[in-house]
Amino acid sequence: MMPMTFQVSNNVTLLFDFWDVHGPAAGSALCAGMVLSVFVVLLLTVFYEVLKVWRVWLGNGSKLSQPATRYTAPPSCQTDSSSVLDSSPSESSLTPIEPQPPTTSTRKSWLLHVVQTLLHIVQVTLGYMLMLCVMSYNTWIFLGVIIGSVLGYFVSFPLLGQTV
Repeated sequence: MMPMTFQVSNNVTLLFDFWDVHGPAAGSALCAGMVLSVFVVLLLTVFYEVLKVWRVWLGNGSKLSQPATRYTAPPSCQTDSSSVLDSSPSESSLTPIEPQPPTTSTRKSWLLHVVQTLLHIVQVTLGYMLMLCVMSYNTWIFLGVIIGSVLGYFVSFPLLGQTV
């Protein structure tokens, strides 16, 4: 039966049967297989964080991601002494604009949406795989995920162009 508490061990099976790490007896130095496994999990976690920030950057940074308004803008307020009715928005300002045939920006918007969807699939899949790695209850793998998350966020956050 699999342990349900965190353990410091050099023996772990991660995700698949072929990713089976067996090290020397407990209490001795880490084996090369465990170090390599922690490093791979760390890199996957860094990639997960970079992917997460990249998706946000793609969504916010693209003008194509902003939906175009379908209604005309209300007329600007007049500064002369005209009546209140003349300066208020009329019913015609709320009428929909005639639909336009698909343009290159519409196609680019759909392409961006398809790319965002594919990146979302990769992100969710990788997130669940990392969760399953943590659920191996191996302390070294858990620390690899935590350190990878910190490094990935630290490296990728400047991509957003935001300052704290």
